[in-house]
Amino acid sequence: MFERLESQIKGICQQNAVGLYDIDVINAKNGKVLCVYITKIGGVNVTDCSNVSKGINSLVETDKTLIDNLVNIEVSSPGLERTLKFKKHYINSINETIKISYSSDEKKETIIGTLTEINPDHIVIKKENEKFAIAFQNIKKAKTFYQIKKSANSNDKRKHSSKPAPMPLQSCDSTNKGDYNE
Repeated sequence: MFERLESQIKGICQQNAVGLYDIDVINAKNGKVLCVYITKIGGVNVTDCSNVSKGINSLVETDKTLIDNLVNIEVSSPGLERTLKFKKHYINSINETIKISYSSDEKKETIIGTLTEINPDHIVIKKENEKFAIAFQNIKKAKTFYQIKKSANSNDKRKHSSKPAPMPLQSCDSTNKGDYNE
């Protein structure tokens, strides 16, 4: 069922010239919330989110079997700190700063560094002058990382990586399908 929903949403995204980044279904107090994250070169805007949201709303109104007990649809960009779940997410984040939690010798480690390589079974993170190879199977959580650095002689300076963020954070559309209380 989820594959069919994902396929339908991919079609709606293609019709609106945006890419599907990820889909989450969250169990809320009164039902399910469908969260759809979209991307586009140059970043998504409110109109992109609204158009995709309207398409998904029309789809779920037409085919009630796609998702049971749906109370809300939220469409947005994945933001500056994007969750990295799939290999394509890592590939699109080469040369960006990432924060990754992984298991190493039965203990949990966390590292913040630059993603420099993607290989079939592992990634390579560079932190200062040291490189760390981390197997995909050991990764527990990963996301792009954005930090604010204070400058001694000016206002806050925002530092990310040398590569500009491909998806600026936008306030996007939310289609309410009923009462929504978490």
